Amino acid sequence: LSGCDSGFGQATARHLDIMGFQVFASVLDLQSPGAQELRRSCSPRLTLLQMDLTKTDDIQRVLQHIQAHTNSTGLWGLVNNAGFNDTIADAELSPLGKFRTCMEVNFFGSLELTKGLLPLLRSAGGRIVTVSSPAGDMPFPCLAAYGASKAALSLLMDTFRSELQPWGIKVSLILPGYYKTGTTCDPAFWNLQKQQLLASLPQELLQAYGEDYVEEINQQFIQFMKVAVEDLSAVVNSITDGLLAANPAVRYYPGQGLGIMYFIHRYLPYFVRDLFLKGFFINPKLPRALRREHHNDVKKA
Repeated sequence: LSGCDSGFGQATARHLDIMGFQVFASVLDLQSPGAQELRRSCSPRLTLLQMDLTKTDDIQRVLQHIQAHTNSTGLWGLVNNAGFNDTIADAELSPLGKFRTCMEVNFFGSLELTKGLLPLLRSAGGRIVTVSSPAGDMPFPCLAAYGASKAALSLLMDTFRSELQPWGIKVSLILPGYYKTGTTCDPAFWNLQKQQLLASLPQELLQAYGEDYVEEINQQFIQFMKVAVEDLSAVVNSITDGLLAANPAVRYYPGQGLGIMYFIHRYLPYFVRDLFLKGFFINPKLPRALRREHHNDVKKA
């Protein structure tokens, strides 16, 4: 189970431990408050492992540990839960490095971990459950780096589902609504990211969009965070069902409002979909260079 420092991973690790399973839970930092909380609240069966999904050495060390402890039995389930995003901005404003980091954690890290554990999963005829995002299915404004990595992850897992069928391995995707997890709901964290983004933007881009454009996006996102759901049980139950149900769903959609969101996405015209996502999530103001007052200023000059 990856990404157990906080949020879905931490709650699921605790839930599976209470149910009596042997859980291997990975965390970024073995001394983090989340790791210490798991040590306190879980049985000695739970094993905490340090793993950064951007580091092959970390992944290989975790693979060796799990192989050593499950060689005779195989592994029943893998939960790919670790995820990363620290950018809320238009794709043009998002540094290329942010796209790469999202792909490293959300896609390549999960791919390497899954491939490494497949021999053990095949021998047990086990399960793969992966937490993706509706942002990988729909063009949420200002989430291009995160959404593109989750789109790649979702397609990868759908491909594994089809390819691993003959081995008896069932593969499920979890596409949660908006929940309160880790730093995702910390305004101070996002304000810092905004300042770093503004400092890194080329002058020409800052002129075209305007600093107030980036400020407005950030304000709207912080406002949106207030609707985040604190009770993670719907997601934990979906992950557990994916691991244990005789016939798990291919996709789980825990969270409110996802039914109407996917209905609009699948059946209504593009302009309606875009309007809905802007109304629901972030509706950026016009970039500075496109505003009437800017054109007037240019004419006067």
